[in-house]
Amino acid sequence: MNKKGILIIISGFSGAGKGSVVKELLTKGDYILSISSTTRSPREYEEHGREYFFDSKKEFERMIENNELIEWASYCDNYYGTPRKFVEHSLEQGKNVILEIEMQGALDVKQQYEDAVLIFITAPTVKELKARLQNRGTESIEVIDKRLKRAYEEAEVMNKYDYIVINDDLQTCAEDINSIINAEHKNAKRNNELRERLKGEFKEYLKGEI
Repeated sequence: MNKKGILIIISGFSGAGKGSVVKELLTKGDYILSISSTTRSPREYEEHGREYFFDSKKEFERMIENNELIEWASYCDNYYGTPRKFVEHSLEQGKNVILEIEMQGALDVKQQYEDAVLIFITAPTVKELKARLQNRGTESIEVIDKRLKRAYEEAEVMNKYDYIVINDDLQTCAEDINSIINAEHKNAKRNNELRERLKGEFKEYLKGEI
């Protein structure tokens, strides 16, 4: 079976529990969360190469110019982006690389990596989604309303994803995604090398060499 890792793009509505699902998924096997580069200063508990790659603005702009980032954005006067080298090296090592990014970034990455698997996470109902946002206790009613209106817009694009997974139970949701990735490793399109090897062996058999 295919030994190369799979690039997994995870998106979802605000409040759907993407971060918790990703943390649980990381315990299931050969998964690794992509480490972003940023130009912001590290916080006291953060280390270079663990939470982020902390780069200077000059170095980040050099990476942009040299196409060394899969995707990037500017937010609050700082750059954030996904280093191509880290992702591709991890994939070659057989790691399933997880990118937790918003929808536009996800679709941009899909254009660059056609075999990436796009997974959209949602709560079972809008009522439940609203309740989760309210239970955070960190946002005003106005902000929650803004997030739900944004979710309505995002729902229009859900059909561009390969899979939609409901996060009604954290463990079940993570297991569902793990099953999807295990099945993707067995996808015929990802196993051309195996097919070609078997064809070669059958030719040897027909020649009486096996």
